[in-house]
Amino acid sequence: MSNQWAEARARRALAEAGLDYSIPLERASSVTNEVWLSDQLVIRVNRRPNQRLRREAYLGPRLPPEVHYPDIVAYGGELGADWLIGRRSPGEVLSRRWPTMSTGERRSAVHQFAQLLRNLHRVRCPDELPEIDAAPQLLANREYGTAEPLLLALQGIGDLPHVDARLVASLQETVEASRHVLEPFDTSHLVHGDLHFENVLWDGRAITALLDFEWARGGPADLDLDVLLRFCAYPYLHVAEDYEAATLSKDYAPVPYWLCEDYPELFSAPHLLARMRLYCIAYDVRELLTFPPPLPAAHLSPHHPVNRLERTARGISHLDRLADGLDPELPWDFRTVGGPPLARH
Repeated sequence: MSNQWAEARARRALAEAGLDYSIPLERASSVTNEVWLSDQLVIRVNRRPNQRLRREAYLGPRLPPEVHYPDIVAYGGELGADWLIGRRSPGEVLSRRWPTMSTGERRSAVHQFAQLLRNLHRVRCPDELPEIDAAPQLLANREYGTAEPLLLALQGIGDLPHVDARLVASLQETVEASRHVLEPFDTSHLVHGDLHFENVLWDGRAITALLDFEWARGGPADLDLDVLLRFCAYPYLHVAEDYEAATLSKDYAPVPYWLCEDYPELFSAPHLLARMRLYCIAYDVRELLTFPPPLPAAHLSPHHPVNRLERTARGISHLDRLADGLDPELPWDFRTVGGPPLARH
């Protein structure tokens, strides 16, 4: 029944846009929206009362062609059911193709991805871009210190059941001691905000599209590394169930190294590891407030945000693997230059 109602919402969006609502539609996997595909269109319906797609409808036409964002056909709807219709780009989700791609194809894809990101990070953030609702990282854009929302949230998680007070104290100490490395927090240029290979299309030879700019915001370029590096470390958490078992961390282990070779400026900020650690904490604290632990940490998935925060506090997270030495997941014959990506500055 839910699928039937979802399809009805997609067809209503087509009708409201003055398009043929009787065309064949195919449901696509998505974590945040209801997504339907025709042979030429992509219909996305946002069921949350935040009209987040409105931001993307505003931003999309302002992105340069070099970013490979698909053309927007129409936007509309209402609170709790706003929709966005775009042109369908050729190709398939890159993470779906990744398990069967050769090393050479993967290397080419990352090389193209790096150039696409460089193009995106050159785009100035429009002054009129609406404020983001519940940004993935609890960091301020303006008015006061960048880490202030995170410090306030850390006080909040201290009141949650099954959250160790020592963990909270350790995180607070880390944030207080290193918060200065985020200043000044440059918001003049765009970051994608949800950067992983589920939002990239690949046609077998080239990247054809970068999708889903709902979380785009003004921010320093390395903010985009937060989601991307956690995706590379735990890719199976970000993909559709039908190919989750084929999605392996070892297949993504070279990606941060390749990206660092192709886009070294992205890894050039002073105190990069400290910055990434703060981004990571800011992301996981927001998730922890959204999904409070129902049980003690030892009885939860290792991927629950409370356990991710524990690894970060102990210095054994995926970030530390990218700073301390070659990732053990790397193929035995892998060669890279310059050392681990998060240890170069």
